[in-house]
Amino acid sequence: MGLLSRKATCNTHGQDSSYFLGWEEYEKNPYDEMKNPDGIIQMGLAENQLSFDLIESWLAKNPDAANFQREGQSIFRELALFQDYHGLPSFKNAMADFMSENRGNRVSFDPKKLVLTAGATSANETLMFCLADAGDAFLLPTPYYPGFDRDLKWRTGAEVVPIQCTSENRFRITKSALEEAYQQAQKLNLKVKGVLITNPSNPLGTTTTRTELNHLLDFVSRKNIHLISDEIYSGTVFTSPGFISVIEVLKEKKLENTDVFKRVHIVYSLSKDLGLPGFRVGVIYSNDDIVVAAATKMSSFGLISSQTQNLLSALLSDKKFTKDYLRENQIRLKNRHMKLVSGLEASGIECLKSNAGLFCWVDMRHLMRSNTFEAEIELWKKIVYEVKLNISPGSSCHCNEPGWFRVCFANMSEETLKVAMNRLKMFVDELSSTTRSQSEHQRLKSLRKMKVSNWVFRLSFHDREPEER
Repeated sequence: MGLLSRKATCNTHGQDSSYFLGWEEYEKNPYDEMKNPDGIIQMGLAENQLSFDLIESWLAKNPDAANFQREGQSIFRELALFQDYHGLPSFKNAMADFMSENRGNRVSFDPKKLVLTAGATSANETLMFCLADAGDAFLLPTPYYPGFDRDLKWRTGAEVVPIQCTSENRFRITKSALEEAYQQAQKLNLKVKGVLITNPSNPLGTTTTRTELNHLLDFVSRKNIHLISDEIYSGTVFTSPGFISVIEVLKEKKLENTDVFKRVHIVYSLSKDLGLPGFRVGVIYSNDDIVVAAATKMSSFGLISSQTQNLLSALLSDKKFTKDYLRENQIRLKNRHMKLVSGLEASGIECLKSNAGLFCWVDMRHLMRSNTFEAEIELWKKIVYEVKLNISPGSSCHCNEPGWFRVCFANMSEETLKVAMNRLKMFVDELSSTTRSQSEHQRLKSLRKMKVSNWVFRLSFHDREPEER
């Protein structure tokens, strides 16, 4: 072990989180309708598989893009050669336009301020390297995506301090919660370099409100720190209220070309909105030229292939396709979300009201034997090993209230979702029946105790000596 680095032998990757452990169990025994109908159904993976047919249809109609051709002529050799890490201009222009379209064209993005990365994971880590030194901290509202413990901390040495949000106000970010997190970091002797949010929220499936965004901008302005807005789910908003990008609020507050404007950075990718996580396409958008320059240099460690950029520049440049795709994808997400919610309601389970994302934040507190994180993990294990559904416990998302779970709905067929909901209902019904039986048993036990006590009392009363009466 002495021949290896501390990084190679450390245990700070987060792989021992229940979030990743659930994946491991699924991979050992994956559900398949025909080959393994008793396997584990993956409901812990936030993938969008609902609109692949739309992209496949576009590819069939545009063979040049998929076949590395331009106007019928091969461009294979051009794409096979090494490309500058700034990225293909055609792709960056198309991506900037698509990001604007995704936000209702209420804001525009300058392609020169885009940095291409191999997915949002790489984008977030690169920003950490640019904005924080080892030992510096970022504040994150809870609950948050479990992978952030890996993405933000593992290689960078940065720390995460939670902004504690609660179910009392639907886990909204408040001024007091921000200040308390900042004070907690100071008690730990950590230098706070910024706040990172996901908007829409992963795992809540809710959009950040204008009030929250104003709180955040006021906070980072006063503290002279950064704000990272991870907006990879921006195109998944399927019902009101609509999505508001932090860039919109900056414009409304007339903060362009100010110091705070340079300290707001956006992360985006095509993994969720287009359902293309395997393409590894992410971007950083920043108004700070130094951050853009540094992140661009770092991007050489995780480039997007030229072939991928070429294909997607053609797809994203087709404005009719992107408009139709976004609209239809949101309709499908809304319908699938409704099916999950109604399936859970049939089992007596409720969710946080949500309007975006590929998952629901599910309240299972009433199914636990006690209001503890131990009971939460106990319930999670039953659901994974007995019900055979992989869902993510709230504790893996650093939720400070036990009993919440993230349940994904867009990475499976409708038939598989029905199977999952049937399994869950059988489990809840059996659990309720067992609970009733235990309650009845306890009632009868108490009754027997009362009868025995009364009998003993009467017996002792009648056995007394006459003079004692």
